[in-house]
Amino acid sequence: MYSFRNDYSEGAHEKILSKLSESSLVQAGGYGEDSNCEMARQVIKQKIGRSDVDVHFIPGGTQTNLIAMSAFLRPHEAVVSAATGHIEVHETGAIEATGHKIISIETADGKLSPELLQPALLFHDGEHMVKPRMVYISDTTELGTTYTKAQIEQLSQYCKQNDLLLFLDGARLGSALCTADCDITLSDVANNTDAFYISGTKNGALFGEALVICNDALKADFRYHMKQKGGLLAKGSVLGLQFLALFEDDLFFELARHANEMAAVLRAGVAKAGFSFMSDSTSNQLFPIFPNWLVEKLREQYDFLVIKAIDEEHSCVRLVTSWATERQAAADFIDSLNKLSPA
Repeated sequence: MYSFRNDYSEGAHEKILSKLSESSLVQAGGYGEDSNCEMARQVIKQKIGRSDVDVHFIPGGTQTNLIAMSAFLRPHEAVVSAATGHIEVHETGAIEATGHKIISIETADGKLSPELLQPALLFHDGEHMVKPRMVYISDTTELGTTYTKAQIEQLSQYCKQNDLLLFLDGARLGSALCTADCDITLSDVANNTDAFYISGTKNGALFGEALVICNDALKADFRYHMKQKGGLLAKGSVLGLQFLALFEDDLFFELARHANEMAAVLRAGVAKAGFSFMSDSTSNQLFPIFPNWLVEKLREQYDFLVIKAIDEEHSCVRLVTSWATERQAAADFIDSLNKLSPA
């Protein structure tokens, strides 16, 4: 059974494994204060085009989100998120557990805009309610959609005008930056957010995220927060080595492009077979709508998530491709689809 369930089912790219193997018996300092982590930080800063950012390596995405938000927010401050946002849906109340409320906003495409944010700011007025202080966005979103440069810039301007921090969850930032219609760069992300992270976990690494803090006011004592929240890895050099391998020769972008290309094969095949999609995704996540009987037949051969019921007879599923998805596997899925549901 081939899995299109997520983009972290496979281990790690061979270049990363090779670098880890070569350095396995080479002694390194602990907690991210080694030469490998420092080289990785410098490479990431070069890719971003800024030397004034702080880069921290953290084992996982949920850890990154909760450490950043607990560090950046005062006790009475809240974070605003799309209702589909990862911190709202899939982090088991981790943000609330740090003492910060999530203000949830319904969106049609998983993206936030100044127009959607304004009512929440107007409603939360005065000290009897939590104070909106951070805006959380994902790129790609949890619906596979992406932000344009204009949309990011509009959000950034709105946040500055309203004394809000803008935080970007980059769990699938590689995919977002490598979509065919992308018009933003890592530099654009850094120049328009207060902090964001680059995921290795979902883009070819064994695990690990690189949190980039762009706002000077958020940098002080951040490693204290990492340690207190369990995110300061003793063998931090393992994280540094992986990001060094990902960014030395642009492997990060190569792997993200592959994931998107495999998704494009699935997208074209599903559309040609006559099925529609719940969202207009050009990234490595697809959300086709299939008859329930077809979903059950496909699940005999493939592993994927069923997202929601559309009506009594149809459901939306999620198909995710990865840096390691085989082209033949994508072709086989479409072949199975066509055989099970002939035109």
